[in-house]
Amino acid sequence: MPIQVIPFMPYISQKRVAITGAAGGFGRAMALHFASLGYKVAVADLNKEMGKATVEAIIGAGGDAFFQSCNVCEEADLQALLASCQQQWGGVDVLINNAGIASSAPIHKESMENWEKLFQVNTLGVVRGCKVFTPAFKAQGGGHIVNIASIAGISCTPMMAAYNSSKAAVIALSETLRWELKRYLIGVTVVCPSMFKTGIVEGSLTENNHAKASMQAVAEQSSISAEDIAVMVARAVERNQFMLLPHRSTHWLWWLKRLSPDFYQWFSAR
Repeated sequence: MPIQVIPFMPYISQKRVAITGAAGGFGRAMALHFASLGYKVAVADLNKEMGKATVEAIIGAGGDAFFQSCNVCEEADLQALLASCQQQWGGVDVLINNAGIASSAPIHKESMENWEKLFQVNTLGVVRGCKVFTPAFKAQGGGHIVNIASIAGISCTPMMAAYNSSKAAVIALSETLRWELKRYLIGVTVVCPSMFKTGIVEGSLTENNHAKASMQAVAEQSSISAEDIAVMVARAVERNQFMLLPHRSTHWLWWLKRLSPDFYQWFSAR
């Protein structure tokens, strides 16, 4: 029997998006931008005060939004987020798994507690979102999942083993789901930015103040902002683009590592 090739058409029915970690930083930037495009926005976060402020900003600009308290470490919270979207709007078209935390430490100094926290939020938080929303997307005939990873999951910078590993897992998950869900008209985008100005450094598990200052300095030097990347994410959803590398300076890393891993390792070790 010949292999059936199923064409993919992006599925966006009524412009409804749920975003985790949307109260501030990059999540807020995405919430505001998607709202400006006419999307109804579910702002999911643990920070109730900041989350409601984001909702008020959207509604004040003429948009439609609601706040949902959500801990991505709890599957029940993701189920409640989906249920709220279905109750408010009759469904949801786009899920953005954005909630995340950072850490930086050498392998022998990073605590197992930090490893577990990073994987619970950065990796399993994304897994839970995909697991909960996929059946709803299948039932309605399609949808789109955006997973926020990091260039750290590709370049694997020293002194960040736990963070790098948690983000590399998100990339692997996303690539798996890209093919697994295609036949159901569910698109997948994985976003791998370099450092940029957002709230992730302030909320980092890193105890070394010098390391934190270094991370913040790199973020401050970014050529693009959270708002710039939010625009790129929305465009990637519209185009059903899988890999989004917002920083042009990281494009060669992705291609070099895929085309010649040995040369990449030699170059990185210089």
